[in-house]
Amino acid sequence: MAKKKIITEEQLIDFYMDYALEHNQQPKTVYAFAKANNFEEQKFYEFFASFQALEAAIFKAFLDNTLKVLVSSENYDTFDARTKLLSFYFTFFENLTVNRSYVMFALNQHQNKLKNLKCLTKLRQEFINYISTLDIEVVETQQEKIDKFQERGLQESAWLQLLVTLKFWMEDDSPGFEKTDIFIEKSINTGFDFLDVAPLKSLFDLGKFLFKEKVKMQ
Repeated sequence: MAKKKIITEEQLIDFYMDYALEHNQQPKTVYAFAKANNFEEQKFYEFFASFQALEAAIFKAFLDNTLKVLVSSENYDTFDARTKLLSFYFTFFENLTVNRSYVMFALNQHQNKLKNLKCLTKLRQEFINYISTLDIEVVETQQEKIDKFQERGLQESAWLQLLVTLKFWMEDDSPGFEKTDIFIEKSINTGFDFLDVAPLKSLFDLGKFLFKEKVKMQ
């Protein structure tokens, strides 16, 4: 009998993604999944309580890998909030593109209900934490409750924007997903123009782009 493997969280993620792509479905049981990959079933539970928890960890890993790349850049810390967020988006969606087959498998059946997907719960939490580190400037009212509500609204809006961009990327059929790059630049700039009370040119540009591509923002 072959000796069981010493297993890591990263290996479990790789095994799961490979299985999902090869079979176009989730493994039937943890037992069968462990047996197929030659490790003890109990090892799975040292890292994850269920396949659902593992799926959530995969999307969190996409974000974690994105932040590692950004932090390793010499210039990232010198960027303003707008440029940091743009850098995050472009790097994050490059990461998703490398893993597009799995992302499409995990999300394609639910693309109209992305905000309710449990596999995105850890991604949402970590992304909101990331947004809070950017110190995005908003109008301060000196009223604690109002300012906290405003901060919460900024975080939720940022998360919704990420979901909308994710849906756009899933439906993008342009070479190299170049339309998604355009959408990211226009939507991020529009969001910051709102905060800066800048002219509405970016809003009109984004509106025309969305109309042209016939994107359903829902």
